[in-house]
Amino acid sequence: MSFGFSVGDFIAVIELAKRIRKEFIDAPGQFKDISDEVRSLSIVLQDLEVLSERELNNEETEELHEIASGCRNVLEKLELTLDRYHELEPGPKGVSRSIKRVWKRLKWEPDDIRDLRSRIIANITLLNTFQGKLASQTSLATKVAVDRLNKRQDDRECREERQTILEWLTTIDYAPQQSDFINRREAGTGQWLIDSEEYQTWVKSPKKTLFCPGIPGAGKTILTAITIDDLTMRFRSEVDIGIAYLYCNFRRQDEQKADDLLASLLKQLSQERSSLPDSVKALYEKHKDKRTRPTLDEISKTFQSVTAMFSKVFIIIDAVDECRTTDGCRTRLLTEIFLAQAKSRANIFATSRFLPEVTERFEGSISLEIRASEEDVRRYLDSCMFRLPAFVSRSLDLQEEIKTGIVLLVEGMFLLAQLYLDSLIGKRSAKAIRTAIAKLPTGTNIYDCAYNNAMDRVEGQLQDQKELAKQVLSWITCAKRPLTTLELQHALAIEVGDSELDEENLPQIEDMVSVCAGLVTIDEESGIIRLVHYTTQEYFERTQKQWFSNAQTNITTICISYLLFDEFESGICQNDDEFEQRLQSNKLYDYVAHNWGYHAREASNSYQGITEFLQKQCQVEASSQALMAVKPWSGNKGYSQEIPKQMTGLHLAAYFGVDSAVRDLLGSNSPDSKDSYNQTPLSWAAQNGHEAIVTLLLDRGAELEAKDTKSGLTPLSWAARSGREAVATLLLDRSAELEAKDTKSGLTPLSWAARRGHKAIVTLLLDRGAELEAKDSRRRTPLLWAARRGHEAIVTLLLDRGAELEAKDTKSNLTPLSWVALGGHEAVVKLLLDRGAELEARDSIYSRTPLSWAAMSGHEAVVTLLLDRGAELEAKDYSSRTPLLYAALSGHEAVVTLLLNQGAELEAKDYSSQTPLSYAALGGHDAVVTLLLDRGAELEVKDSIYS
Repeated sequence: MSFGFSVGDFIAVIELAKRIRKEFIDAPGQFKDISDEVRSLSIVLQDLEVLSERELNNEETEELHEIASGCRNVLEKLELTLDRYHELEPGPKGVSRSIKRVWKRLKWEPDDIRDLRSRIIANITLLNTFQGKLASQTSLATKVAVDRLNKRQDDRECREERQTILEWLTTIDYAPQQSDFINRREAGTGQWLIDSEEYQTWVKSPKKTLFCPGIPGAGKTILTAITIDDLTMRFRSEVDIGIAYLYCNFRRQDEQKADDLLASLLKQLSQERSSLPDSVKALYEKHKDKRTRPTLDEISKTFQSVTAMFSKVFIIIDAVDECRTTDGCRTRLLTEIFLAQAKSRANIFATSRFLPEVTERFEGSISLEIRASEEDVRRYLDSCMFRLPAFVSRSLDLQEEIKTGIVLLVEGMFLLAQLYLDSLIGKRSAKAIRTAIAKLPTGTNIYDCAYNNAMDRVEGQLQDQKELAKQVLSWITCAKRPLTTLELQHALAIEVGDSELDEENLPQIEDMVSVCAGLVTIDEESGIIRLVHYTTQEYFERTQKQWFSNAQTNITTICISYLLFDEFESGICQNDDEFEQRLQSNKLYDYVAHNWGYHAREASNSYQGITEFLQKQCQVEASSQALMAVKPWSGNKGYSQEIPKQMTGLHLAAYFGVDSAVRDLLGSNSPDSKDSYNQTPLSWAAQNGHEAIVTLLLDRGAELEAKDTKSGLTPLSWAARSGREAVATLLLDRSAELEAKDTKSGLTPLSWAARRGHKAIVTLLLDRGAELEAKDSRRRTPLLWAARRGHEAIVTLLLDRGAELEAKDTKSNLTPLSWVALGGHEAVVKLLLDRGAELEARDSIYSRTPLSWAAMSGHEAVVTLLLDRGAELEAKDYSSRTPLLYAALSGHEAVVTLLLNQGAELEAKDYSSQTPLSYAALGGHDAVVTLLLDRGAELEVKDSIYS
């Protein structure tokens, strides 16, 4: 149900009506009219359950709530009244009485029954009027839906709401990067790729994958931008072709998880539609009031739905090798994209280094190696001659020598051409340039040699220039996320001991770049300052001790000095406007609050200022606010203010795992000090996986079973939920309660680990004796949680340990098989069926089978699998709805096609005689309406309600 009261409340009204109808069995004739009225009310109530599949606005929700409450009240009154018109049937000899009740014989209709009849009729009228409003378009006949098949809905869609939903999907925007990369392209370069036979075949053929591996520095990213630009121009007038792209970046892995990347593709395709797809709107409506984020499975399902709306889709992914591998991110992303390709006419373009784990995923695809062609390198060098000393521009012969010399050496590496050219900028004569070219490095360590040469040039500058270069390079290398130029300017302007930022101390952006010998560049569109290539990052990570050995200590010092500014003495901001103003006025505030602790942990030397900062409660609160606040998306009411305002320095040190600071603060703080949610330092340390801090706190007497008031989790539950195996082992070794349940949902550590997909911790807890069938407050077992989230390995593990295959919870009464069918987890469906799961298992609320759940959710592969295993094609639930009716109601064209091809009844009717065509029209699913009509569906069919 989508209105403002629970499914259980509404089901209770329906069940009450059914129960009272049974009371009228063998009733005298005087009660026939009210019996008929109760029957009518019951039918209308059940029909309303169908209509409520669509989302209601606030006004409709309130109206429906009032009507439903009125129905419940009159039915309860009728149930009490009927007791007066029954009597116990006498026993055989008139002495004893049986428990059977019989009707009293009456010759007239009682007044109280007549009054109740009137009230029931009034409620039926109200329900019919309400339903009429909701279904007025449908009741005019399905033909109305056919007439509007190709009608645009831009004029009815609020632009502001559209943007709100798109920003809610993700705020990450790759368009600025695309603009920056394509602007760096020299005219004519990369045309060889566009003209290639491989590319032309890929563009013109459906469902093709073009994989373009290349050596580091070959120009893969620029060629990706060229590909996107070509597709955009080629199909600019074809609105039915979608283009979406990703630029993976090893420095942005925190914001490039699988769900982030897939959400970006979904957003890009959605905004290409003239009106937002219904599936995207439904996803937003499901989460907006709870202010929750969609799961990866939900995003995947919606992505597949939107992809199928286009006649053709191009998905472009640059630098697959830079996609994060933790949590199976890269694997899951590619799996989801290939799945979308299999279900639609999607073409995939991807670049990567030659990594076996990547290239094997693209076996069988069209492949074209990316190398910088000699012609492209020459074009690039031609455009850069102006950067060399003036005497070079006066000599065409010297220019040709330079270009020829570099082209022969770079061997297909654009980056190397850039580095070699930069190495010539400071030369003072033609002879010096010729000598430098002759000494340009070659061989297997060619990049290291080039970077060493660049650093030699850095070292040869004036002292101030050299110091500035090393500060810039160390900050960019060690930063936990990409920095904007403004953030880096502020970082370099801070002087230890200052109480505020002196803006006269800000270095100039041009100076920050020029002193770094070509190793640093700025993305003009995004304002990000970065190293020229990921190989540059790898070089500095290997040689950091050589060039800036105290970088982490210096950065920590700057971060702490910043957080001690007078600006933060007022503590936590009391409202969003004030907090937003603080963020805007202090450009480095967000970065240092999120990352000072990580730098402190990696610093070679402990900085004493950390303890000073952590003992200043106001500054600690200001820092924790920026750390904990969730940034808003457009249309959100504001920042999440679920921030522990009383968080102490000890909590903050435990959160980041700064060992020396925790030791210093334990001298004057209780190890069980509590923040405003009663969370202890031990819970923060366990949640973030800081084993040494957990040990230290326990040795100092920290309470092992402390629960916070927000979620009610113990430290062990936090560790299990967050996947911290080492900490979980440590806590168990210290005798942590294995079956401790959180106070909010009643989940044990095992249920948390199963729910979050942490197999190693599930194994650990089971080996330690955790209850396999532990039930939470809704009687969900670990197996139900693992199945619901699609964690195949954990489902296998739990079943191997003897978990109950047909376990049901108390809210939905779905079995594990129904949960995975609903979620579309094909591999887990197969696993459960192979283990003997009941194919026709029904829940006790709707009596839907796994096939109906899969059809309703649009999971074509799962529907196919269930049918192949013998699932009943025409299985009906309590409302006589078949899988086809559910697929039509939800608008899943592919599933409708599949079910019809399997022989599903085209004119199947539910209890109110509505057909698949009626349902598709009711939901406004034009494509399904067309499909059903093409298959011969009866256009003028009438149901029992609106006919």
